[in-house]
Amino acid sequence: MLKNLLMLCTLVCLSWSASASDEAPFSGDISASTLLADYNKFSQEYERFTATSDELELIQKLAGKDILVLFGTWCHDSQREVPRLLKLLEKSKVAVNSLQLIAVGYNKKDPAGVASAHELKYTATMIVMQEGKELSRVVEKPKNSLVIDLTNFDEE
Repeated sequence: MLKNLLMLCTLVCLSWSASASDEAPFSGDISASTLLADYNKFSQEYERFTATSDELELIQKLAGKDILVLFGTWCHDSQREVPRLLKLLEKSKVAVNSLQLIAVGYNKKDPAGVASAHELKYTATMIVMQEGKELSRVVEKPKNSLVIDLTNFDEE
């Protein structure tokens, strides 16, 4: 009986570890529409979030800027902050130069090495740049608000 129980436990453990490794999170470049369509927690937060008129006005400072978002589909901070950014950008209709969404695995790496190049330590990390120069960075969650922290840079 004990032998059968040990064998059953071993099979269950092996089965669990095999299925866990098959479910590695997505990593790589992803579009906003695909992210919201394929990841329920992101789409739920997107629908739930409402931007204020002050936020929609202030985010206009991002016009002409490049935005890089490094995040994990598995990360609760990412599931909260990334959809909020996407909603702010959509509702404000701000004309950013580019928006790049890069998902990382549990190891905080992506296939193209973008996360490593930008010294990613925590997810989500949102970086605002202009002509390759970093202007602002929000890591995990904003200190003030997402819009204030993203637009906290001097315009030259």
